[in-house]
Amino acid sequence: MDNKLIMPNEMSIKDKKHIVMGNIIRAAVFTRSKVIEVLTADQERYYLIYYKNSLIYGEKLDRIEEGTFIDKAFHEGIIVESPHPLLSALIPLANVTIPNKNNLFSQLQIHYSLQEMVYILTALDSFFQKEQLIEIIDKVFFHFRRSGKFMKSFQIIQMLCDFAPTLKSAQDRLSSLEFGSYNHFYHSSSLAEIQTKDPLFVELHCFKNRSNPDERILLEEIVRKQDSLDELLLWLENEKRLKAAESIEKYTSIALRFVSMEEWMIILAQLNINPFHVLPDSKSIIKKMLKDGNYEKAALCILDFIDDMPASYDAVLLLIWENSDPSFVIEHLDEFIKLLQHLPHAEKTRQFEQKVFQFAEILLKEHDLKTVHEKLIPIQKVIPDLDVIRKISEMVNLLEDPDRMMELGDYYAEFKQFDQAIDCFFWEMELQPQNPSPVRKISKMYQSKGMVKEASAYQKIFAQLKSNQETG
Repeated sequence: MDNKLIMPNEMSIKDKKHIVMGNIIRAAVFTRSKVIEVLTADQERYYLIYYKNSLIYGEKLDRIEEGTFIDKAFHEGIIVESPHPLLSALIPLANVTIPNKNNLFSQLQIHYSLQEMVYILTALDSFFQKEQLIEIIDKVFFHFRRSGKFMKSFQIIQMLCDFAPTLKSAQDRLSSLEFGSYNHFYHSSSLAEIQTKDPLFVELHCFKNRSNPDERILLEEIVRKQDSLDELLLWLENEKRLKAAESIEKYTSIALRFVSMEEWMIILAQLNINPFHVLPDSKSIIKKMLKDGNYEKAALCILDFIDDMPASYDAVLLLIWENSDPSFVIEHLDEFIKLLQHLPHAEKTRQFEQKVFQFAEILLKEHDLKTVHEKLIPIQKVIPDLDVIRKISEMVNLLEDPDRMMELGDYYAEFKQFDQAIDCFFWEMELQPQNPSPVRKISKMYQSKGMVKEASAYQKIFAQLKSNQETG
């Protein structure tokens, strides 16, 4: 999402005795679990594993190993990246403490069923040796088998084979005669029948195969009963169903449990769904945004659909144009050009000169003069006779005339591009070493930059040259 207006999701992580601060940059939802990636100010990355919204474990990782659960989650899961409004809804707490690694397994056994514990263990292979995890899973398998709970032991061995597909001992047990009837049940029964015996298996299967219509429908039914954000994420992922009006109405009510209506409008806009067509209260919501001073948020809702906006929105568009931060306008310049084209001609003469002047200042800091001119030309086509664009055009012409560097420097100074102005005045000073005028201008530029020592030095040179002129 190209939205820099939603504040980064900050997180405080207590890791042993140390507390680190970072921003959540993305999350991956994978069935009942999710992975949160946090980037610290030192560019270190922490990965936190959750199960049903409870933090299980996490560590700082230099890289994600291929084939691990975290790798799989970010390739096969549902990804939400900052600054998506739903990202904050995925994070239960902004302050977390990473559990003690030494007693983690015993804690998991206390709080979860053994089958859930095994599933959680398969998600921790970035933090523990795989052999260590396999050993614990094996113990659970043999515990169930010794207890005569063959269905449970079969469920465990299935997860172990999925976790370690090259482990021959696990594959041999899975295909053994003692589990023949269970193999037959899982291969010949419907997902609905299997769900009565093994809901976790069905949920995992449907999530992994959610691109298939039947599995997706069943998965949606499962998560609907859980009353979680996953139901909304699945819908947002399903492009075929996004356009249905009744579907949007239904999921709007779900979304508003997690985000504001303003954020929901932004989400719909990012999905290329015109919120002004599907949300009855759109205009009143936009007006509230403007009243609260959220001009850029309002712009993000409108800009992609500017061609469809009726004339009744002209006053709204003008307010957005006049009050949006210049840097934001430049970032979305193509869309704002369309906004200007949408406004009546009379509106385009009001207070636009100062706005475009601010654009020029910002652009000149980032681009060369000719590039700035090219970027401003589309504005000139919509708002002709702007003095600021005339000046930029004149500056481009002056670039080719070394005898008029003083003029070019004066223009740069007007746009507060003091370094470029100094370069121009230096050129003139070298051509006319006895002329005090460029030296005086250089002194002023250094003064504008706050470089008092340099300004004072050139002021002394100016005074000496001026004195020489008067006594010459």
